[in-house]
Amino acid sequence: MRNALLGALLAAATLLGACNTIEGAGKDVSSVGKAVSNTARDVKN
Repeated sequence: MRNALLGALLAAATLLGACNTIEGAGKDVSSVGKAVSNTARDVKN
């Protein structure tokens, strides 16, 4: 029982950490997209 609880806690911690990582990656991709859009707009003008 104790090992199962420990395993569940470790799995939950891993999943929560992955969510933060994925969120950060999404923000990075969004920033790159905005930079490309801004550059394209500047070149067009």
